[in-house]
Amino acid sequence: MRYWLLGPTGLRVSELFLGAMTFTGPDEARKMIDLYADAGGNVIDTASAYGDSEKILGDLLRHRRDRFVLSTKYTLSRDATDPNAGGSHRKNLALSLEASLRRLRTDYIDLFWVHTWDQHTPIEETMRALDDAVRDGKVLHVGASNLPAWLVSRANTLAEWREWTSFAAVQVRYSLLKRDIERELLPMAEAYGMSVAAYGALAGGVLSGKFSGSGQAPTGTRVAPESLTPHDHQAARAVREVAQELGVTPSQVAIAWTRARSQAVHPIIGARTVEQLQDNLGALDVALPADAVERLDSAVEFDIGYPTDINTGPRPWLFGDYQSRLKGAIRPAGRLFPR
Repeated sequence: MRYWLLGPTGLRVSELFLGAMTFTGPDEARKMIDLYADAGGNVIDTASAYGDSEKILGDLLRHRRDRFVLSTKYTLSRDATDPNAGGSHRKNLALSLEASLRRLRTDYIDLFWVHTWDQHTPIEETMRALDDAVRDGKVLHVGASNLPAWLVSRANTLAEWREWTSFAAVQVRYSLLKRDIERELLPMAEAYGMSVAAYGALAGGVLSGKFSGSGQAPTGTRVAPESLTPHDHQAARAVREVAQELGVTPSQVAIAWTRARSQAVHPIIGARTVEQLQDNLGALDVALPADAVERLDSAVEFDIGYPTDINTGPRPWLFGDYQSRLKGAIRPAGRLFPR
């Protein structure tokens, strides 16, 4: 396992993050954490809304908490009957943070995420409240999960102007089947030097190869086979073919593809069992050849959309006859920092 700096900070984070949302119980979770740590992993990601995940982590990490970069989130409602129990406003932040600290049995959170966009709370209030938590020593770094690129940019600009703590990372959905972040979020993160924690690399298991057999839904799957589209099957088939050629598993190829797209990307491994985690960790040893990446890219149709489509590729109307001689003028979206 190699390590990268978390965005513009000095915090060292491993190539792969361990997602704790899918923990099925303390016994299996302990084995998974041990396996992940033995592989060199040091980031565990959870959230206040992930059931008993925080409590399980708090119990299991009691004697080695400082060894890990602990990551959790707030914003989702703590009580459906209370209008102030959800949102990214100061009150919910304060109460959610204290509850997470208690459940995790720790005095501080390494990386505290805004879980989703609350359009009813001014971003100024959120950023100032996050900065107060950092100044109090309860939070070390902050991140934005599922927020639009324009809002993250505005938030970090405000933080820069007012000397508040800025978002060091974004947490987003990313897979061969869900490439939306390549339009705005990934280029933004790369331009600002932010880390990208990517969840859903296996697209709910579609890219893992689990649906390539009889068509029966595997135990514990969240995707019904009958809901899969020709687009889904085409992507899964391309991943499976590359995996067979390289002698690895489809899951490893799907995870490796997200890493091949950008150095900023840290896939979040959300395995349910030790066996699944062991397989997913094998993605660290998978170096996809350039032609394999291109085949996967082109396996399913993806429209980068406006305005990115008119701002990439050859543009003689902008650069004239000097296009081929302008160094760094053309940078393909999503590949500013290739591995």
